[in-house]
Amino acid sequence: MLDAGQITDKSADDVVTIADHQAEEMLMEGLARLNPGIAMVGEEAAHVDAAVLDGLSGPCWIIDPLDGTNNFAAGKPPFGILIALADGGITQSGWIFDCLTGRFCAAHAGSGAYIGGERITARPSGNAPPIAAISTIFMESAQREAVMQHIAPHYEMVDIPRCAAEQYPRLALGTNDVSIFERTLAWDHAAGALWLNEAGGKVARPDGSPYRVDEHGRTGLIGAASPALWDGLAARLKQMA
Repeated sequence: MLDAGQITDKSADDVVTIADHQAEEMLMEGLARLNPGIAMVGEEAAHVDAAVLDGLSGPCWIIDPLDGTNNFAAGKPPFGILIALADGGITQSGWIFDCLTGRFCAAHAGSGAYIGGERITARPSGNAPPIAAISTIFMESAQREAVMQHIAPHYEMVDIPRCAAEQYPRLALGTNDVSIFERTLAWDHAAGALWLNEAGGKVARPDGSPYRVDEHGRTGLIGAASPALWDGLAARLKQMA
């Protein structure tokens, strides 16, 4: 467990730890050796200096050094590391590492999705109704109420892990069928969105447009284990609007 002095409130719903800062520094140093001169967009660096986000428009590494920090700070799983390589707002490669289990997910645009070197295909849970993990934490109260009134009755609602490094694999591995993300920061979604799309699932904005890492002011994202499941949830969201 971390000492109280090693955990700092980042916002009302978020914390940062000494591990976040140290891991980000180490990852940036290593990635800089791989691709000298490419912009580094780290979650913690961007929190200190918003100008870091300007790097998202060109070739860049996108780093979440400790995804699921709230879980980590509480001494419980899940938490992981997310790294993506993007260019012109489009993710080219993504990696998701589960720090506790060692599960390593990787994807390269147009080349499929992998876990531990084995190519995988996203599979729905087969549950009726479909299983939904919907993140309402960053929604306005009216939006949250609308989701619970108009969306929740059509799905089996389950808790979110508060960790994109866990949620995206759940959508591909038959654990969850659909998810809604309100906050869509690049370090949380660049790697996972590419990976799930490459696995045959679907991740896109509610209007169907693709996820771009340089749209850092935009909210709303749907992830699903299949295009059909995505379409079903998107249609219900459209009716709710």
